[in-house]
Amino acid sequence: MEFLSQEVSFDINMIKKYDRPAPRYTSYPPATEFNSEIDKAEYVKKIVQSNERKTPLSLYFHIPFCENACHFCGCNVIITRRKEVVEPYLKHLYREMDLYTTLIDIKNRKVVQLHWGGGTPNYLSDEQTVELFEETKKRFIIEDRAEVSIEIDPRHVDRDRILLLKQIGFNRVSFGIQDFDLKVQEAVNRIQPEKMIFDVMRWIREAGFESVNIDLIYGLPYQTLEGFTDTIEKTINLNPDRIAIFNFAYVPWLKRLQRMIDEKTLPKPEEKLRILQMTIEKLTKAGYVFIGMDHFAKPDDELAVAQRERTLHRNFQGYTTKAEAELFGFGATSISMLYDGYVQNYKVLRDYYETLEAGNLPIERGVYLNQDDIIRRQVIMNLMCHFRLVKGEIEEMFKIDFDEYFKYEMQQLPDMEEDGLIKLYPERIDVTPIGRLLIRNIASIFDIYLRNKKERRFSKAI
Repeated sequence: MEFLSQEVSFDINMIKKYDRPAPRYTSYPPATEFNSEIDKAEYVKKIVQSNERKTPLSLYFHIPFCENACHFCGCNVIITRRKEVVEPYLKHLYREMDLYTTLIDIKNRKVVQLHWGGGTPNYLSDEQTVELFEETKKRFIIEDRAEVSIEIDPRHVDRDRILLLKQIGFNRVSFGIQDFDLKVQEAVNRIQPEKMIFDVMRWIREAGFESVNIDLIYGLPYQTLEGFTDTIEKTINLNPDRIAIFNFAYVPWLKRLQRMIDEKTLPKPEEKLRILQMTIEKLTKAGYVFIGMDHFAKPDDELAVAQRERTLHRNFQGYTTKAEAELFGFGATSISMLYDGYVQNYKVLRDYYETLEAGNLPIERGVYLNQDDIIRRQVIMNLMCHFRLVKGEIEEMFKIDFDEYFKYEMQQLPDMEEDGLIKLYPERIDVTPIGRLLIRNIASIFDIYLRNKKERRFSKAI
């Protein structure tokens, strides 16, 4: 089978034609299918059953606290400077871990991936940071070569904290810049001087972290093509291993913090497209590989290697190289992903605390997968991660006739081929360089939930 090019092309006419809402497919079924009516006792059974698969573990810890409110933020966060909120939160995290470790076969299921997200994980003090890491190691076996990553806020970190994170066991770090332009930073209430950013990156490299990811956002107030070009050039000079470029979804009716943003200051759709085109061209010219969706990585980065080797995977944390791992999330709002079921914890701290104190897993909602969900998930993830779907692999895995099983979907694809987004072969479907930016639209053809929805509550594909 011929090698699939990793190039990406910007076709403004196709982007405009397909610029409609679609899921991000960090899971299938998407999180919009979660419901509060799920049988919580069934989830406990599913955890025990997962031990029979002996799959390795991926652990996620959500630290929801932030000192300042970023007006663009769409995450589940708690804005407070009262640092005393941390201690009770950590105590409940330990209680939650204890409940899970009575169900998970810890000895035969080692941790291959661990991630702290937020909120702001470096909201914790040095002592609390060490404590949480040590308490985790008491309960789980972390593999020597595990991916151990943390998100940091560069405004609230110093050289000593960076060195401490590496010393206790973190080997990957991620932080958000969003934009270097001071006017943009002021508009979204996240001021980060250029010197601060370059200092933090220098400390990270000095500490010897294996991989550094930087987040940027396009579509923020007062952004222009010229201004964001400067941001991209400075980001390239920082020389991160991975770069994520997120499209700002302005939804003030859903995210209250965004009400602080004046809609008239947002760049027009045409300007956003020019910004995106420039970003893709400059990053690929600088040697970064387009992984998919919003992500770029250096050619020797694990994500790029995994994509070439067709072992890349996608979950609620984004793209990952640990396709075989099952994810357990700890903390308020965290999501756990088993092979056949996803659950999310309570978002409100009071509910999260009270459920744990009653001796129960703090699950608020979720969805269990049937066989059709599992088959469609494999198809969608292959497209999202590899830009290629080999029908024979799906047929062998699930003992189906692909063209017959997906008869309806296959009738929808020729229009996309005519538009140059995909190439249809008897044995496979390839996504073209033009189609890569519209991969959400292509994958959504196989989404049976989306097909049955009248209202689409998703961000636009571009």
